[in-house]
Amino acid sequence: MDCPICNYSVSPIILRPLRYTICGACYEGARSLIALINKLHNGNNDKGTSKANHGIGNALKWVKEMTEVEEELNEKVRFLGGFVSAFKDHIHTDINVKPGDFGPSIPAHRALLASRSSIFKNMLEPDSYITTDHPPGGTITLAELNYEELQCLLEFLYNGDLSKEKVEKHVYSLSIAADKYEIPYLQRFCESQMLRGLNLSNVLNVLEISDTCSSLNLREEALNFIVRNMGDIIFLPSFEEFALKNPHLTVQITRASFLENKNTRNVI
Repeated sequence: MDCPICNYSVSPIILRPLRYTICGACYEGARSLIALINKLHNGNNDKGTSKANHGIGNALKWVKEMTEVEEELNEKVRFLGGFVSAFKDHIHTDINVKPGDFGPSIPAHRALLASRSSIFKNMLEPDSYITTDHPPGGTITLAELNYEELQCLLEFLYNGDLSKEKVEKHVYSLSIAADKYEIPYLQRFCESQMLRGLNLSNVLNVLEISDTCSSLNLREEALNFIVRNMGDIIFLPSFEEFALKNPHLTVQITRASFLENKNTRNVI
């Protein structure tokens, strides 16, 4: 007979049926858990999944394996975190990065900057930046970033993450910097944060950033959100200013809204 949960033929085993039953929620949860485990397993195994990988009996084993993987990754992160300490404590820094608001330069490491961005790599080639009185590798200026934004950018390049407060405050400027200096991981990070926090008060800014950074996915999600909430957004105080500043995006909003209304009428 087939198991009602994993759908594989098994020898029937009945465990005290008069005392133990399974509710609909647990049944669906068990099926969903098995489906997720099998999907993840198949994604990591080109040869497919054997019957031994099916069933709730293997769920705990899989969770244990994933926990071990997580612990290994955390250990690796801690190991690589030594470079973060070198940045914070200015250990053997060899380049100064200057913001565009006349704030103080921030010491950094040329090798790390070059490894994170091909643009930085080109900027740091010999004779491609101006050497000043800073020791010994000179100074580069990121004119579009103020001091706080530059600090966040460098922290992310070293650490691969930022606190929630810093992300919320600087996500737009970081996204533009990620696009300009070709830092794909930072760009994906910023897009994820913007989509996760999309709301009426920021969706127009997100749409504007998506256009500046040529992010199709971000633009599509922002447009869809605007269309779904068109009645509220067009009366926002910021909408008129946005429309005057971005007429081409306003046209896209109008067209998307028209198509949505047309499709809705056709369905009805």
